[in-house]
Amino acid sequence: MSAHVQPTPDLLRPLSFAAMRIEDLDEVLAIEKSVYSHPWTHGNFVDSIQSGYQCWVLRDAAQVLLGYFFMMPALDEAHLLNISVHADMQGRGIGKMLLDKVCILAHQQQMQSVLLEVRPSNTRAIAIYQLYGFVEIGRRRDYYPAAGDKREEAIVMRLPL
Repeated sequence: MSAHVQPTPDLLRPLSFAAMRIEDLDEVLAIEKSVYSHPWTHGNFVDSIQSGYQCWVLRDAAQVLLGYFFMMPALDEAHLLNISVHADMQGRGIGKMLLDKVCILAHQQQMQSVLLEVRPSNTRAIAIYQLYGFVEIGRRRDYYPAAGDKREEAIVMRLPL
C-alpha cells in the first residue's frame, strides 16, 4: 500500500493492531519522517524488529497505517522507544489507543511500569502522557539530536502499572 494514502477520518470503522513486519517499514518510515525532525533510520527499525521488541502497527479498515510503537522490555520495566501517529490522524485518540496497547502488552509481560523519554519541545506529547498518568522522574542531558548540531535534553517519564 502506498504511504501517501490518506487515512479515513471515520474512526467508527474497525481498527486493528498487528505485529510489525519488515514489509511495513516503507509506510512506517513515511510517517516517521513526516512527524519527527530527527526520525529513526530504516536500520533502527529493522534492528528493533529483529531484536524481538514489541513492534506494533495500528491500521484502519482500509489497511491504512494510522500509527505504531516500539517497546523494549528491561527487567520489570517496559521502555517505550518510539510511538508515532500519522500526522493527519493526530488529536483523534489514536495515541491513546497505542498507549493502551503498550500497557496491555507490558502488563501481560508482568512489567511493573512503562518508561519513556520525550523532548521538552514536544509539548503535545507531554500533555498526552500526563493525561494518561505518566509523571516526570528525571532528565537526560544532551539526549536528542537537534537543529544546528545541537542536542536537546529528554524528559524521562514513568507510568506505574
